[in-house]
Amino acid sequence: MKRQNQSSVVEFILLGFSNFPELQEQLFGVFLAVYLVTLMGNAIIIVIITLEQTLHVPMYLFLQNLSVVDVSFSAVIMPEMLVVLTREKTSISFMSCFAQMYFILFFGGTECFLLGTMAYDRFAAICHPLSYPMIMNKRVFMKLVMFSWVSGIMVATVQTTWVFSFPFCGPNVINHLFCETPPVLELACADTFLFEIYAFTGTILIVMGSLMVPFVLILLSYIRILFAILRMPSATGRQKAFSTCASHLTSVTLFYGTASMTYLQPKSGYSPETKKLMSLSYSLLTPLLNPLIYSFRNSEMKRALMKLWRRRVDIHAF
Repeated sequence: MKRQNQSSVVEFILLGFSNFPELQEQLFGVFLAVYLVTLMGNAIIIVIITLEQTLHVPMYLFLQNLSVVDVSFSAVIMPEMLVVLTREKTSISFMSCFAQMYFILFFGGTECFLLGTMAYDRFAAICHPLSYPMIMNKRVFMKLVMFSWVSGIMVATVQTTWVFSFPFCGPNVINHLFCETPPVLELACADTFLFEIYAFTGTILIVMGSLMVPFVLILLSYIRILFAILRMPSATGRQKAFSTCASHLTSVTLFYGTASMTYLQPKSGYSPETKKLMSLSYSLLTPLLNPLIYSFRNSEMKRALMKLWRRRVDIHAF
């Protein structure tokens, strides 16, 4: 009988911002606009890099992969979030919640490792410019990209399987906008203290593996990059190097800052509404801002965009 009670949850209820019904309509409009701009911005980057041969170098091919991840990440979260904002309570089946969490962790984990490989690429380009073509050749680039995607799959498979191996015996109300690990994990029920220790230890190990390891690699790369830039004799060279790294550092700060506050916070450190806002920071803002950061700060991207635009105008003129 006890086992039957433990497996009684077949669906979850997502509350969203139902505590503020007067804001839901406005939030729906804002989030829909953010979603459309995110899709358009990242799609433009993917198309520009695909069509412009001069951008077929590791730096921009990494960026193209990042845009694919951001589009996919938004597509997993935003449609369900928009549905949640149109209702007081939205039900999601047990398996659908499992699938959404899996893909959130898959694309989120892949982005973590991609940002790490991009930092290594910048380190090789700035600290070893003469041997850069050998260090970051096509074979190494493909290995790093595959490593990032496979690591995302591994993180998602281990963590999602682990979370949903917990018994869920009620309640089934998730005070959140989507099936993210921390709010879902709060609903898991267990009878023993050892089970709770296992939960805490597992969370720390998984989060450290998917968040902190790439972050440490990024940090070490940029310490080396900083020393290399400071040793440059030319002020113009230093400025160009800083400009090259600024876009990537901005993305790293946005993604890791907000994601770590969500996944590494104490269980009762913030109110549910604050947790929702922090989740929105990396699930909405990062995919939205990445195209703006990399496009407007990068002269080669802007030139390629103008070149493709003029080519399109010339075609229509004839």
